[in-house]
Amino acid sequence: MRFLPGAPPPRPAEERVPALVALATAVVGAINIASALTPELPSRVDALLTLAPVAEIELARSLAFPAGVGLLAAAWLLFRRRRRAAHAAIALLLAMGAVDLLKGLDVEEALLSWALAGGLWRWRDTFHVISAGLPPEAAVPGERSLAAAVVRRHGADTLAAFKLRGDLQRRWSRDGGALAGYCVRAGTLLLAGDPVGTEEAKAALLQDAIEHARGHGLALGVVAASAAFADIARESGLYRLYMGDEALVATGPMDLSSPATKTLRKAVGRVARHGYRAELLRVADLDADTLGRLEAVSEGWRAGVPERGFSMAHDRLDDELLPDALVVLARDRDGAVRGFLHFVPTFGRAAASLGFMRRDRDTPNGLTEFLVVESARLLGEAGLEEFSLNFATFGRWLRAPANALERALARLLRVADRWFQIERLHRFNARFAPRWEPRYLLFSHPLQLPRVGLATLWAEGWLPAPPSQHALRKRALEVLPARAFRR
Repeated sequence: MRFLPGAPPPRPAEERVPALVALATAVVGAINIASALTPELPSRVDALLTLAPVAEIELARSLAFPAGVGLLAAAWLLFRRRRRAAHAAIALLLAMGAVDLLKGLDVEEALLSWALAGGLWRWRDTFHVISAGLPPEAAVPGERSLAAAVVRRHGADTLAAFKLRGDLQRRWSRDGGALAGYCVRAGTLLLAGDPVGTEEAKAALLQDAIEHARGHGLALGVVAASAAFADIARESGLYRLYMGDEALVATGPMDLSSPATKTLRKAVGRVARHGYRAELLRVADLDADTLGRLEAVSEGWRAGVPERGFSMAHDRLDDELLPDALVVLARDRDGAVRGFLHFVPTFGRAAASLGFMRRDRDTPNGLTEFLVVESARLLGEAGLEEFSLNFATFGRWLRAPANALERALARLLRVADRWFQIERLHRFNARFAPRWEPRYLLFSHPLQLPRVGLATLWAEGWLPAPPSQHALRKRALEVLPARAFRR
């Protein structure tokens, strides 16, 4: 587990100011709290009594502690670059200095507070966030069709077609030559995989997204970025963390005769003995009855659970913008469809990507393995060279850990497998002897990694996400009695 080799390009001094000021504010707040909780020096108290009434001294002492707590609270908002927090902290520090003098002639604390207030004023322009978060963007008619045109022209990455998911928002480069799918979760502007477009437009789009996130007080993350895009992102100051491996399977008939494929051979043979056969069709060529049957299989498999995925899955079977998507059907001996794999095209290369896999729950064990083996054969006959099967989270750590740390992490992953099926999914992918392609999590600063990680878990559906403010408002409008709005 490591960041990019070497450090990203140095950031301007202004980039580091909010973090340093936040730390200094927290330290000053802690010092003032400690000063408020400790007795004043008797000599200073005697001198102070000759300058101010007792009532004013007691008032200053009572204000010192809450003012220190206020500085601690302001520190986090300063770290988030909040403009109002900077203005409030300047006022609080100036007042804090006066309180320090009045409660006990604490000249040292007063000078420290005033010096920090002066520094905040000097660097006030670096605190430019007015409000956190992004307002929901209005849907633009035809925008998804424009996105499909860019994906068809530049979508050589195996995850490119997933930018057309209906639940993604899309951000465009200024020249319209590139787009990125994204969502906002856990205070993070989270991009779904590499942007799609020309290399120049993708780099410009990333820089624009970084500045946009910074301007709204958001962290920035990229989920499942390729190694090539991680190199581009490094030039914009982003870090990377190994996230897992994409399993790319070569097409053509699979040799299942070796001892290493015994388990796979038995699974495929069991399904074949039940009379199952596979069929490859274009989604656009499906008749209404077959399409309805596939939707029923999908609904039964999901059992009411919302569609998962964000960067590495599609959210619909019949997408009018992807008429060349493919399905490999598993029909039983009576000809009924009992399961299927859905593949979206990869443009500019002879490849496809698994959109999702579905089957009836009462089908024989091994039906999914049967479908993958048959997909390799049928897609090869259709002229494709490989297909992206699945994503194995932290697969290299399980497969070939490089050091003691990765071996320890692999042990933790095996424990977590009972909840997240990490090792089981890796073993499933490994049965088909794939080519492993690493994918990375990109983020703009190490301190933002926890937020980016949580946003990723929520967006990909690995952890249940709390409802958004928009969803809560919608729910409130549904349950409040209508009379509350009659006036």
